[in-house]
Amino acid sequence: MIKGIKHIIFDLGNVLLNINPSLTDTALRELKIPDFDTVYQNLIKQDIFNQLETNHISGTQFVEIIKSAAGIPLQDHEIINAWNALLLDFPLRRLQILQQLQLHYDLVLLSNTNEIHEQQFNQTLHSAHGIPNIGVFFDKVYYSHRVGMRKPNPALFQRVLDECSFKPEHTLFIDDIEENTNAASALGIQSVWLKEGMTIEKDIFLAINN
Repeated sequence: MIKGIKHIIFDLGNVLLNINPSLTDTALRELKIPDFDTVYQNLIKQDIFNQLETNHISGTQFVEIIKSAAGIPLQDHEIINAWNALLLDFPLRRLQILQQLQLHYDLVLLSNTNEIHEQQFNQTLHSAHGIPNIGVFFDKVYYSHRVGMRKPNPALFQRVLDECSFKPEHTLFIDDIEENTNAASALGIQSVWLKEGMTIEKDIFLAINN
């Protein structure tokens, strides 16, 4: 553990929750949307995915936009299932680490996500481990679609520091995207970039595992 830490801010995907975005790409392609690559690029240009993650459009609106863009008849559940395909599992050891950390640190969850994914990953957690939602491990939870901002926006990190009364030098932030850890570091937050292949149980919280 980095010295002087009193507060820990966790990212979700690929830090606590295993994800594989290529599975959603595959699932969307399997819907047989004509000229899928062009459709997908147009959605990116329209900023649809960021709008979903900052609640400028709802999950229902997102599904309707995809249905309209697809150009073929699609059911809501087909789109939602494809969109959720990237969400995998919460390894039990990571949940146990959170339980142990709760005894000694202030814990905050900070994730770029959306309402469709939130419903699904909490359902996955409940089905696999009997835990109602990931928020039970944290003092506060900040989801981009609930606060209207996404990492690496410095204003989002500052909001967490201010609302939680955290001093940046006593705060550790863990994320799998270097752009996000760089933004946090610029505010004085001690940050760890969880590179591909690294895990919190193998590479960060070794003492807890022993």
